[in-house]
Amino acid sequence: MNRLFLKFSGLLLVLLLLVGAAYVVVSSYVSEDYLAEMNQQLYGGIAEHTVQEVKPLVNGAVDTSQVQKIMQSMMVINPSVEVYLLEPNGDIITYVAPYKRVVLDKVDLTPVKTFIAAPAGERPFIKGDDPRHPDKKNIFSAAEIRDSLGKLEGYAYIILSGEEQALVAGPLATSYAFRLGKNLFFLSLLAAFLMSLLAVRYLTRNLRRIETAVLRFQEGDYAARVDTANRGEFAVVGHTFNAMASRISTHIAEMKSLDKLRRELIANISHDLRTPLAIIQGFVETLIMKNDTTSGAERKRHLTTILNSSERLSGLISQLFEYSKLEARQIEPQKEVFSVGELAQDVAQKFSVLAASKHITITVDRPEDLPRIFADLGLVERVLQNLVDNALKFTPAGGRVTIGLVADRHNVRISVADTGPGIPEAELPYIFDRYRKGARTTAGKNVGAGLGLAIVKKILELHNQGIEIKTRVKEGTSFIFELPRPAALTP
Repeated sequence: MNRLFLKFSGLLLVLLLLVGAAYVVVSSYVSEDYLAEMNQQLYGGIAEHTVQEVKPLVNGAVDTSQVQKIMQSMMVINPSVEVYLLEPNGDIITYVAPYKRVVLDKVDLTPVKTFIAAPAGERPFIKGDDPRHPDKKNIFSAAEIRDSLGKLEGYAYIILSGEEQALVAGPLATSYAFRLGKNLFFLSLLAAFLMSLLAVRYLTRNLRRIETAVLRFQEGDYAARVDTANRGEFAVVGHTFNAMASRISTHIAEMKSLDKLRRELIANISHDLRTPLAIIQGFVETLIMKNDTTSGAERKRHLTTILNSSERLSGLISQLFEYSKLEARQIEPQKEVFSVGELAQDVAQKFSVLAASKHITITVDRPEDLPRIFADLGLVERVLQNLVDNALKFTPAGGRVTIGLVADRHNVRISVADTGPGIPEAELPYIFDRYRKGARTTAGKNVGAGLGLAIVKKILELHNQGIEIKTRVKEGTSFIFELPRPAALTP
């Protein structure tokens, strides 16, 4: 911000210097014109008075004695003036000028006639030819010379600012411009520069606030924001920074949450993997140590325990790989039209033996005319398997697990309900978290939820569907989701 302020101030100083120099040039030019116009207004009637007092032309010829009178009069009034007598067509007949240096032999009569035609008090500021300097114009006074019968004999043309006056006025004008620049320009420049600095500082106050907020955010204060209550300059930048900072803060919070969940996941998986591994290791060591004394029935029991533990270990590893693929979106649904009613019957049949061993009844409740759905058959089967397996874990002996199906115009509504202990309200927001242990118990043992429900949610997200939970403590829980019918996909 300081560098920007210094650069802006330097640029402003350069601009002010250029403007000031232009001001001096324009002021000098305007002052010259002002003095010239003032002289023309003061002495514009000299030619007319001269012609009235003397007659420099008699029958078109120069009267030398009268010209001498004009010279004497001009020397008294203004020694620097130059007097020219012109023919009616503008040719120079004679002249009275210092050093006798005249270049032109004719004067343009257009400005002369314009000057003469204007009333004395309303004459415009006008310049005419300077016979001694063809490349410049000069102020003048002019009057017609007529004979006694009113015939035009010529013109009296008087240059009011002659060469001698220019020789004197030039240094004076230079000195005046220098004094003007010295006494006025630098004071004005200094005042303008100081006021401009204050103005720049005032206008960039919001930018300084933004800079302060950005520096605080850079230093780790992720709550730093720009105050946008006062809509001033750079308000859009402030709003943009606030929006960006909010998104970054949200992403940081999400990353911290994900990192925490990742640590919990690793800890939980390590614990659950360690348990079946410890069982397998223990029974293998027992078999090795008591190989000679172990009976056939005991050996079979130990091997069955080892097999069950290895199957549990394999299931945990499979769940972990499956969830990782779903989270990385490495699985794309291969959608097709199929009967979800038949799929539900197949899943119930697969779990019937496990349900019977736990004295739990598993049923499918569906209408006869249940329509088919459009989804990935394998993934939907996985959803039903995980939900039924989860329900069987938390349903006590003598309970019931029901797979319900009902259709509307566009979707088939699928539910998996149990008669377990229900889910405490405090646990509902976290029920689908990765490997989060649930608070529900079966026979006083916390069996947890593993990755099963997290996988269910990910699969339904791949189908652009959500899942709903209805639960009542000590009465049971229902997991409900919908899948589209083929007709819902057509206009």
